[in-house]
Amino acid sequence: MIYYHGTRADLAPGDLIAAGYASNYGARKANPWVYFAGALEAAIWGAELAQGEGRERIYIVEPTGDFIDDPNLTDKKFPGNPTLSYRSHAPLRVTGEVEQWQGHAPEQLQHMKDALARLKAEGIEAID
Repeated sequence: MIYYHGTRADLAPGDLIAAGYASNYGARKANPWVYFAGALEAAIWGAELAQGEGRERIYIVEPTGDFIDDPNLTDKKFPGNPTLSYRSHAPLRVTGEVEQWQGHAPEQLQHMKDALARLKAEGIEAID
């Protein structure tokens, strides 16, 4: 299976994406997990919603250790993990980059950002 990670970080093949850095989301506290997906659509959302000034990027990654279903999506929103979303304490190794991909329509992206802002205003972190 191919796995993807959406971000704004500028990485190269062989680089590791490790846990313990500030999350791209919410309060940006140090995150003990790294997130990735087997569905390109989920990685597109990750890239588009990531904070920062860098270019939106989607990397092809391989897990270097055990991983589990991402409970932020699978338990709360999409039972059965149809988004193929995962998380791990072990780093992800970058093996390539998806150069051509289609982002969401501006209205769809703004709708998602507005929903995340509402959750934040209610004190709910989007990422566990």
